[in-house]
Amino acid sequence: MHAPASPVIPVELLLRAYRAGVFPMADHRSDPEVYWVEPRERAVIPLDGFRMTKSLRKTIRRDRFRITCDQAFAEVIAACAEPREEHAESWISHRIEASYNALADAGYAHSIECWDDGELAGGLYGVAFDRVFCGESMFSRQADASKVALAWLVAVMREAGYRLLDCQFMTTHLASMGAVALPQASYLDLLSQAMGRPLQTIPAVMARYSEAAVSSASAPASPSPSSPGKLIAQSFTQTS
Repeated sequence: MHAPASPVIPVELLLRAYRAGVFPMADHRSDPEVYWVEPRERAVIPLDGFRMTKSLRKTIRRDRFRITCDQAFAEVIAACAEPREEHAESWISHRIEASYNALADAGYAHSIECWDDGELAGGLYGVAFDRVFCGESMFSRQADASKVALAWLVAVMREAGYRLLDCQFMTTHLASMGAVALPQASYLDLLSQAMGRPLQTIPAVMARYSEAAVSSASAPASPSPSSPGKLIAQSFTQTS
């Protein structure tokens, strides 16, 4: 006889926690319990400080991947929860996975997907509220896929009027892309400054880039100078 599934974490409780600088984790994939984390040091990527290498810019400009938003949220979080060489156990338990799928259904969590020939090549997901996006996890099945997703997220957040991109814990990977570490008190100050509605939502801005993709695809022999990847790369050039 199977034990009853643990209840999902209510959307309202998750949002209150994030607004207080706290988020849930679990010890392993099947863990029915969660614990609430408030790091002493918080990693954030300043939206005007994202570092893009020449090779990443080239990958983005030539539209190596097709990028979408919220088209495969459940698949992205499931992929992020898969075991990795450096982490045999995932902190994304089945309960957390179900809770964030519910958060996405309520419009407070989003995913950025990278596709290659119809297959999910990488992506990321996170929680969005006010002018804040709290990145939860990302994955790659092909080189640079998660970096491309992150670059798109930063560009879209800037256009949409967001103020804060939280990455939770610092890693070498994030530091290479411009992440900085802040004391939790400083993070909370930034969090309070980012309250209020953004100019646009992340899905709305992403939809406009999708329209550019349709436009450029109508003339494949002569790619449009306003193809999605070129627009993303140009947005960084114009503000660098």
